[in-house]
Amino acid sequence: MTNTSNAAIGLLTRGSGETLIDQIVRSVSSRIDDKLLRSGARMPSIRQFAATHGVSCFTVVASYDKLVAKGYVESRRGAGFFVRERSPLNAGERSMPDAPPAALEAKPLDVVWLIRNMFRPAPSQRVPGSGVLPSEWLDGPMIANALRAVSRQSGALLVNYGAPQGFLPLRQQLQLKLAELEIDAAPEQIVTTVGVTQALDLVAREFTRPGDTIFVDDPAWFLMFGAFAAMGLKVIGISRLADGPDIAQLAAMAALHKPKLYVINSVLHNPTSTSLSAAKAFQVLRIAEEHGFTIVEDDIYCDLHPGSAVQPATRMAALDQLHRVIYLGGFSKSLAANLRVGFIATSPEWAQRLCDRKMLATLTTSDIGERVVYKVLSEGLYRKHVDRLRGRLDAVRARTVRQMEKVGLHVDVAPPAGLFVWTDTGIDTSALAERAMIEGLLLAPGALFSPSQLPSTRMRMNVSTSQEPGVWEFLARELRR
Repeated sequence: MTNTSNAAIGLLTRGSGETLIDQIVRSVSSRIDDKLLRSGARMPSIRQFAATHGVSCFTVVASYDKLVAKGYVESRRGAGFFVRERSPLNAGERSMPDAPPAALEAKPLDVVWLIRNMFRPAPSQRVPGSGVLPSEWLDGPMIANALRAVSRQSGALLVNYGAPQGFLPLRQQLQLKLAELEIDAAPEQIVTTVGVTQALDLVAREFTRPGDTIFVDDPAWFLMFGAFAAMGLKVIGISRLADGPDIAQLAAMAALHKPKLYVINSVLHNPTSTSLSAAKAFQVLRIAEEHGFTIVEDDIYCDLHPGSAVQPATRMAALDQLHRVIYLGGFSKSLAANLRVGFIATSPEWAQRLCDRKMLATLTTSDIGERVVYKVLSEGLYRKHVDRLRGRLDAVRARTVRQMEKVGLHVDVAPPAGLFVWTDTGIDTSALAERAMIEGLLLAPGALFSPSQLPSTRMRMNVSTSQEPGVWEFLARELRR
């Protein structure tokens, strides 16, 4: 198959007003349209392209990703990037100069863009838009010891399917954990999942049908939007304030749209790290009762909160006792993302329905991962671990907020706990994120956190991955432009 390694794209110019990524995309797509690069030809490797044209590998990756999104290039796992076969519709796109930009090309940044780049190898201090703790903050040896202990158990236990509802000793341990949060849930009310991501998917598929409406916070965790839309659901954002949702808007929208579900972070909301007040929690429950929708309480950051004895933290599942609230939790943010152990706590009837739904999707979850998490929880290691995590976050949070303000970022609410700060840059953060990617920095622009994905000046920053001076040098320079 022909290789395009000798296909130079011309001189790239810095300071021309057009980003290096856009110059590469424009030049390569033009050569494909002009048949100078043939369908099926292999594109240069990322390193080869970067060396030939004097740009960073991050710039090439972002350029290739945009070419894939535009339909010019395809990625083949393990083989590289190849010029894609062009359909007549694709080939005719250049002849529509009056078409709006959205018709000509995919958005330069979208939810998939952020997720894809979050999984690319990069120094943890150069990903201020990341949604996780640096791996060096987590306790790998603790996980390794627990895994070794599990491996010494009966071989039959390690090679067979796990229980559909989840490893029973883990569910019993979760019962104790939930009791500390004043949530009464017996083991038969708990279903384990592949993280909170699968938990949300199972709940949405079980309790909604195409055409139904689902409410989310605005801003909120971006991964939900595309997943729910792919199910044929109408996704509507409810404005999130410092103490919870805008109650007047929630009541009005509930009366108008009659949602089936409302997905909400009560504690350490992503991306603001704010928490729900008790007054707001009661009001949300009242509106849910009045309009007949179910609340899905995503509490994935539960263990990064110091607890109600130190700071107020109201969980609707504790007030409602799993009558109209489905509670979701997990350990990917605080223990190990690679274990992918999450859980759903709900009524016994709904737990059985969700277990059946889980079996249709994946049969069972990983019994090995659940045994490892059980080992860590049951031996008291986890409590000390999360205490250390909270201490490290507290040590960098205030300093990071001061640094934000120093470079010109505005922080409405400086959260007292959690990973994130929701900051206002005063400029379009999607464009800012594109420029950051050229320099090997991953930002999380505000547009991705809203169901509307309209341009935003907001940005989520992770205090644990924003400690490198290069992050602040870039932001200070860009905000002075």
